[in-house]
Amino acid sequence: MSTDAIMQLKADHKELRRLFRDFTRAGDRAVKRKADLINRILSLLTVHTFIENEVMYPQVRALLPDLEDEVLESYEEHHVADLLSMELAGMPATAEHFDAKATVLIESVSHHIEEEEKDWFPKVRAGLSRRQLQEIGGLLEEARRKAPTKPSQPSALKKTIDAVIA
Repeated sequence: MSTDAIMQLKADHKELRRLFRDFTRAGDRAVKRKADLINRILSLLTVHTFIENEVMYPQVRALLPDLEDEVLESYEEHHVADLLSMELAGMPATAEHFDAKATVLIESVSHHIEEEEKDWFPKVRAGLSRRQLQEIGGLLEEARRKAPTKPSQPSALKKTIDAVIA
């Protein structure tokens, strides 16, 4: 049987937090290191937001309609992260706004992670059975295998999100 959906997402969060710390500690002169870390952050973040947008949020929305507002907010937080990710992906680490943009991305995603782990995940765990969370976990694993690893145009993602919401 597959791993619980929430445990999978928390594992991603743990790795993202580690990468965020490494980026923050890299220092101003570590341009090459920061470029590498941002590429790793963007790759993991792209996969993570994809599997949440394509699987977790629609499943929770269907099974726990009381969490609709939180799901919609999460889609919008992902949209902001996607915009910043796309901009960072096309920006050299030596660019004037690189560190500032990376910092805003890290702060935004860190806030999102904290909300999910402290508020949303407990509600989802309370509302779904262990079996449902494992089934969703299996769907997350499938989606992870086909997920993009580089940020894409946010307009395409926004259309997907709008279609799901409609």
